Amino acid sequence: MEQTLNEKLLAFLAASPTAFHACRNLAGRLEGEGYRELLEQEEWQLQPGGKYFVRRNGSALIAFRIPTGGVRGFLMMAAHSDSPSFKIKEHGAVPTAGMYTRLNVEKYGGMLCSSWMDRPLSVAGRVAVREGERIVLRLVNVDRDLLLIPNVAIHMDRSANDGKKFDPNVDMLPLFGDASAEDKFDALIAEEVGARPEDVLAKDLFLYPRTPGTVWGANEEYLSSPRLDDLQCVFGCTEGFLRAGETEETPVLCVFDNEEVGSGTKQGADSSFLEDVLARITEGTGGNLRRCLARSFLVSADNAHAVHPNHPEYADRNDRPEMNKGIVVKYNANQRYTTDAVSAAAFTELCRAAGVPTQRFTNRADLPGGSTLGNISTAHVSVDSVDIGLAQLAMHSAYETAGTKDTEYLVRAAEAFFRCRFSRDEDGISLR
Repeated sequence: MEQTLNEKLLAFLAASPTAFHACRNLAGRLEGEGYRELLEQEEWQLQPGGKYFVRRNGSALIAFRIPTGGVRGFLMMAAHSDSPSFKIKEHGAVPTAGMYTRLNVEKYGGMLCSSWMDRPLSVAGRVAVREGERIVLRLVNVDRDLLLIPNVAIHMDRSANDGKKFDPNVDMLPLFGDASAEDKFDALIAEEVGARPEDVLAKDLFLYPRTPGTVWGANEEYLSSPRLDDLQCVFGCTEGFLRAGETEETPVLCVFDNEEVGSGTKQGADSSFLEDVLARITEGTGGNLRRCLARSFLVSADNAHAVHPNHPEYADRNDRPEMNKGIVVKYNANQRYTTDAVSAAAFTELCRAAGVPTQRFTNRADLPGGSTLGNISTAHVSVDSVDIGLAQLAMHSAYETAGTKDTEYLVRAAEAFFRCRFSRDEDGISLR
């Protein structure tokens, strides 16, 4: 199963150059499994045994099933669809030095800039197109090697290997063509979506690396690809959600956008999206949202840092995650991660029963880390929550590395989680 899962993961990553494409691919997978799309602006008719999903902004998605025995609580797993990249500005072409055309970009999220250089890139995203009296949204992926961000030769920058500060307004603009290409970018995008250039009204376009994913290592123990953070967790959670089948509890798969820039959008974890959907589920099934939330549990799944082979000193002295050694449970005293003794114990016991190994991650006390979906989501739906991830190297690089065994561990844990029955009282908690 491990090899098949990795092949499917790499195919999903290759087909999902942006959050819009990832969301579309998830929707297609869910429809293939009998799920019906609901629209937020329409009335929902929810039926026992029904399988549904809803999208927001074309880049975030929530899927759920209605148990035949009714809704008593929610078992939720959340991951995010976006990755650090460079967004192309509306007026993209930049004539340069009388001999080149570059594209005008700005940073989206916190990437490792050097990893984007000297590798083939292209453009994907969505465009708004005038179609008669309507405006329609179309996805676009220029599926060829189109751009490159060239490094400066060592002969011209002798200090390049002594530490480099990148100016995104200067150093990170991708080369598109020679001077004759100044008027070709907008025409290229219009051609890709089958429209006239004057009918393309607005664009959400991003750069993406063209280097394909691969499995490698002495024992083929590693997997490298763009966008492992966090589409690896999106893929694993989705597979487990679908494999769980009919359950007593109400399983909810959440894929949010814009985690890399703080989640503060209508389609992010800091929006009303999750709360809106859960409220409509309880209203549509005769339940009470507050009582259901008191019987709910959230797993926030976002990749974690493995011990680095060249810099093991950056890891905590005790909690040192390894690739291929299981799911990482993430802790932070200041609640950047939501894990506490209650949620950690419940989740690790669930994994133990499912035969899935777990390990712990904490940042070094003098190296503060980032946050993720858990503490943002629980500000809107206050439930027990644990933050987890899969160990990886070079997080936020254009090309990241993880273990070939760990996706299967996440699928098995997600399947066990969505199948379990959650209970909590004044004495304890159980995910069984």
